[in-house]
Amino acid sequence: MIQNPKVDVIIPTYKPGESYTRLLDMLEKQSYPINKIWVINTEEKYYTDWLFNHSGEKKYENLHVAHISKREFNHGRTRREGVVRSNAEIFIMMTDDAVPKNEVMVENLISPLLSDKAVVSYARQVAKKSSNEIEKFTRNFNYPRKSKLKSVKDIDQLGIKTFFCSNVCAAYNREVYDKLGGFEEYAIFNEDMVYAAKAIDSGKKIAYTASAEVIHSHDYGNIALFKRNFDLGVSQAEHPEIFKRVSSTDEGMKLVKKTIEHLKKRKKYLLIPKFIINSGFKFMGYRCGLHYQHLPKWVILRMTSLPEYWVRQDVYEKNIKMNYNTGYGIAESERVDGRKIHKASREENRYNGEIRKSTIRDEIKVRPKDKMIDRSGLSEIKANPEAKNTNEKVKEENNTENKENKTTKEDI
Repeated sequence: MIQNPKVDVIIPTYKPGESYTRLLDMLEKQSYPINKIWVINTEEKYYTDWLFNHSGEKKYENLHVAHISKREFNHGRTRREGVVRSNAEIFIMMTDDAVPKNEVMVENLISPLLSDKAVVSYARQVAKKSSNEIEKFTRNFNYPRKSKLKSVKDIDQLGIKTFFCSNVCAAYNREVYDKLGGFEEYAIFNEDMVYAAKAIDSGKKIAYTASAEVIHSHDYGNIALFKRNFDLGVSQAEHPEIFKRVSSTDEGMKLVKKTIEHLKKRKKYLLIPKFIINSGFKFMGYRCGLHYQHLPKWVILRMTSLPEYWVRQDVYEKNIKMNYNTGYGIAESERVDGRKIHKASREENRYNGEIRKSTIRDEIKVRPKDKMIDRSGLSEIKANPEAKNTNEKVKEENNTENKENKTTKEDI
């Protein structure tokens, strides 16, 4: 049983907005205090825009930010980067658009970990009030009001749902996380479910904690649904040791049937064609992802929602060097244990001890106003103090000569 553990929150961000602001505000109000908030932000310019509008560095004292480029992001590695920075006994993974519903979210979420009932605990996701009826029902289907403790014994009954877990909001026991090897280094999707499967196979339990609620939902278009489910299919194809045992198709068909029944019951008949079309795009994307090995690279890059993920096959696996400014290559001087050192956290010991707080002042170098002043002789004067006196004498002599020449001209 963990006694009074430190709890850190790790948030990958990309183009943070108002939801991210509300998330930070609610984390400040939690009944169980947050030790530190570690943010791994993709593309510094977008975070800078948010800072200029919200003064986040001043308001949130326990907020620590590191920046990466979009080409470096993937769902596994980016989250591993956040965990490496934390030294807390429990860390909570969140996304930048998930907002705690109340002040006891963290307290309820970590409860199964404190009592040693589980090593992972994930929260209930509640749709926004502005969400459509389909999205609201889907959230309730995947995240019901009743909590559940899941183990290897539940595979026959629950199938793929046994491994279901979501890093939209999930708490992890750090000691067990390290023993199991953490999230996959390269994951296009499903890094949370893959880890949950490892935990369950090792004899551990994961908890769905319905009393811990976050507001989170999306209204994706058909193309976005296709791409997300393509990535889902790829992730399952890359981990046959997990997903060959249990099929996710049956659970998908169950969701389709239940949703249509719900729409009929609520007399939302006009939404049924929209839902069927959405489901068709999701299914096609999923099936294409399952068989991505048979597709040419240019087709894959059009189907995926994360094209940067596929470049790593050339850069990391085949060790092909690329132009850093035009491609996805990483210079050898920027590597530490195979990882890129980012300018927001460029330290010799970045993987050990405390990591300093990143601020805009650290990362934006302002030109001095007197940049254009000629300072070519300064170094020479500092090195040889006598040169200063010599230069002054030369200037005096030149001034005297100029005066004499001027007088001579006037006399003429």
